[in-house]
Amino acid sequence: MTARREFIKKTIMGAAGIGMGSTALSAKSYASILGANERVNVAVIGIHGMGQNHIAAYSGLKDTRVSALCDVDSNLFNERIKKHFTGKMLPAPKTYTDLRKLYEDKDIDAVSIATPNHWHALAAIWAIQAGKHVSVEKPCCHNFYEGQKLVEAAEKYKVIVQDGAEQRSNPCAQTMAGFLHSGKLGEVYLAKGLCYKWRDSIGKTPDEPVPAGVDYDLWLGPAPKRAFSKNRFHYNWHWNWDYGNGDIGNQGVHEMDIARWGLGVTLPSKITAVGGHFMFDDDQQTPNDMMAIFEFPNSNGAGDKKKILQFEVRHWITNREGVKSETPQAGNSYMMSADNTVGNLFYGSRGFMSKNVNEWETFMGKDREPGEKGSGLGDHYQDFINAIRANDQRVAKGDIREGFYSCALIHLANISYRLGRSLDFDRVKMQFISDAEANEMLTREHRHPFVLPKHV
Repeated sequence: MTARREFIKKTIMGAAGIGMGSTALSAKSYASILGANERVNVAVIGIHGMGQNHIAAYSGLKDTRVSALCDVDSNLFNERIKKHFTGKMLPAPKTYTDLRKLYEDKDIDAVSIATPNHWHALAAIWAIQAGKHVSVEKPCCHNFYEGQKLVEAAEKYKVIVQDGAEQRSNPCAQTMAGFLHSGKLGEVYLAKGLCYKWRDSIGKTPDEPVPAGVDYDLWLGPAPKRAFSKNRFHYNWHWNWDYGNGDIGNQGVHEMDIARWGLGVTLPSKITAVGGHFMFDDDQQTPNDMMAIFEFPNSNGAGDKKKILQFEVRHWITNREGVKSETPQAGNSYMMSADNTVGNLFYGSRGFMSKNVNEWETFMGKDREPGEKGSGLGDHYQDFINAIRANDQRVAKGDIREGFYSCALIHLANISYRLGRSLDFDRVKMQFISDAEANEMLTREHRHPFVLPKHV
């Protein structure tokens, strides 16, 4: 396939009078050369948790092949290959430990990134620079500055870059946004995101030798050098500031994106967040209960000319808070179950809306009469492949700038929580107002050589 691509590329360049020493076709322009029925070769980076969903999803798409797997834990390869490939009579993929080596593979058209959060932005930027199309799991960045650089890279290189906000592909969410933005709920002044997931204690684990087969230095990547511990490795990294962003940046990012989208806002002018780590004496650093409130300007609104977004994370016994429960089904059971309540509420001058992953319904007027409703699930993975084939970013249904705005709220809330005070934010300069300590937390020092490019 590589040889044929190079032949096509040189032929078209020659026909257009473009020498190989002059300005080359952009990756996006080159993508349009490929035929609509060309197979898309995808590599999945990070195969411990969500990466397996990525493998299964892409493997089920027409003319799409998972051609490579990449993970720092080589112990995972044999089982994953048997489960997802050879056990299903599919060809075994190539395997890589170092994503930098993967990016040199000319046969790979696109990468799907499912690493821990602290690798998301850098892995995506390096892939973009290598000319690969990118789908990056939520949150697309571990801190605010990384998100800015990721957007910069995506807009410069023009490859397809999809944010992992899966609900953007759902007809449910699309009709929700259409209903709210049309004014049918009146002035939508308040959105509430809920992330109530039953999370038990992670306990305490000691520092210990790195397991055989794990490239732990590469796993740490841009994060500070620390000894290995199980509670800072598979999955429980979510609850450590060096690698994760707490549940507001885990499950919560999906509902944050919906809340912000429905409310029709980007960056806030004021942030207040309070919470704590309750009930358990363990290794978790991030809060398991957190309440964040964001204030946005609204020049078209009445009264105080502003909108409010409220977001809440809970980890234990709770109630439904008005979000409709449902019988767990394939594809959405992670959202609503006996233990979890995850969704959104919107409040307008004419009524309110309740939304979960695949349904929304409205209740109108003083008597809360049932109003319009919508539903439907989509396929974010298929949209990514379709966008590559169409050479059209819009088809991906997850624009990376929108992903950055939603992730920005997560990072701003975490900064407010960690500093213990409300913060004022300059939405144009993208920095806190008269608060050097808070501004330092918009980024971090990346450990060499895993540093963000100064000029993407």
